[in-house]
Amino acid sequence: MAKYLAQIILAGTQVIGKAFVRAVKQEYAASQQAAKNAGGGRHGARKAAADSVSGMTLQEAKQVLNLSDITDTQTLLKNYEHLFEVNDKSKGGSLYIQSKVVRAKERIDMELANLQKTQAEKARRSADGPHS
Repeated sequence: MAKYLAQIILAGTQVIGKAFVRAVKQEYAASQQAAKNAGGGRHGARKAAADSVSGMTLQEAKQVLNLSDITDTQTLLKNYEHLFEVNDKSKGGSLYIQSKVVRAKERIDMELANLQKTQAEKARRSADGPHS
């Protein structure tokens, strides 16, 4: 009986292990494709990571906050504060929509930080001169 139980456990472990490896490979391929779709390079990788972390694409975040230019921080804050306030649960709003508003602002904040990093890297490279 113990022999059969050990065989069942071993077979189950192998199946789960193979499924896990396959899932990791698929996730890696998906993240590579997302980085490529985001423009490739370091900026594309950062953009894909931000999409993954926030669970929201930049385009969706712009739609939620009704923005066309993410660098317009005045409109960003005005729209964020308004949407957050009107969706306050204590005022009869929707906690779900309010959380979407928060996630959208977080996603845009990530994108702005990524843009700053990319610009800083470009400035550093151009200051270093052409070293290849």
